[in-house]
Amino acid sequence: MTHQPIEHCGQTLWLLADKAIYWPGRRALLVADLHIGKAASYRALHQPVPRGTTAATLARLDALLAAHDCEQLIVLGDFLHARTARAPATLARLQVWRERHEHLHIVLIRGNHDRNAGDPPASLRIEVKDEPWILEPFALQHEPRPHTMHPVLAGHVHPAFVLRGRARQRVRLPCFLIDESVSLLPAFGEFTGGWTIAPGAAGRIYLAGAGRVWAL
Repeated sequence: MTHQPIEHCGQTLWLLADKAIYWPGRRALLVADLHIGKAASYRALHQPVPRGTTAATLARLDALLAAHDCEQLIVLGDFLHARTARAPATLARLQVWRERHEHLHIVLIRGNHDRNAGDPPASLRIEVKDEPWILEPFALQHEPRPHTMHPVLAGHVHPAFVLRGRARQRVRLPCFLIDESVSLLPAFGEFTGGWTIAPGAAGRIYLAGAGRVWAL
């Protein structure tokens, strides 16, 4: 299925195949680790990397916002990749995207890359907050650290899981890790790596791939 509804800490959350969470009770779309402009930052260092990753990331956001009843978009850190991501072409593409969603409330919880890149331009009308941001019942963070009073939804580590077949096949898929203390979202951005979750890790693992989400 394209989404997996779960009950977590008294809330219904939809884990989406495109590496995001829809929270119907808040009419909110949650994503982590967009790393907008990462490819441009690498090209600034004269490294050959794919083009079009920012456009692809924004197009996927467009599709999710069109498919779900959203009042707000919440980014759990690392919106821009680095200061070199603030290239004029990248910022212009972001501005055009923002104008398509002029009534959407966007909140960014600062991550480690945001602190280096700086806050998004004011023209993008993104409300920026330091972690944790408490949106009952959750503490929304970038860093996956436990909160003293609230269950955490976080990003930062780009969780993934390796499936292995009997004939030594292996495929690595992004995943959600849902835990009573700290839950992790996969990286939403097109050009990101990942941290491999070990088999037997605490919490529930949900894989995202091929347009589906399924429990491990």
